[in-house]
Amino acid sequence: MQITATRSTLLKPAVRLATATALALTLAACGESTDNATVGQKLDSAISQTEKKADEMGAKAEGSLDSAQARAEAAAADAKASVESAAERMGEKIDDATITANVAARIAGDPDLSALKIDVDTTDGKVTLSGPAPTEAARARAAELAASVKGVTGIDNRLVVTAG
Repeated sequence: MQITATRSTLLKPAVRLATATALALTLAACGESTDNATVGQKLDSAISQTEKKADEMGAKAEGSLDSAQARAEAAAADAKASVESAAERMGEKIDDATITANVAARIAGDPDLSALKIDVDTTDGKVTLSGPAPTEAARARAAELAASVKGVTGIDNRLVVTAG
């Protein structure tokens, strides 16, 4: 999000409003004859008070603009961090088909397991192994291979040791 308005653009209407308000109040006060000041002195006083009020209003408006800009920048930074976090999580999540293929490839590469018909199924990162295993060690090795694949969240080892 980019703020395109400049401070001077936003402050001009506020300063004009403040100046007009202060001038109106000052001119109303000039109508009262509480002292023996000349018209020129009254006008100088009115101008001075108007400038003072305009400066005060300008400072308030600038402070508000700074605060709004800081809040907008913070909100933009928060949004950017949220998007980056979501993208990172999506990039790290590996789909079940990829996990199944990787586990099957690792099992096929193992000399004790490659000749066997081991079924590999994956649901939400949990791998289920089913089929025969020649020994308890080969059964355990299949679970180890599956667990070593990125994205695996659990193993359901249903391999059955068969005398062969």
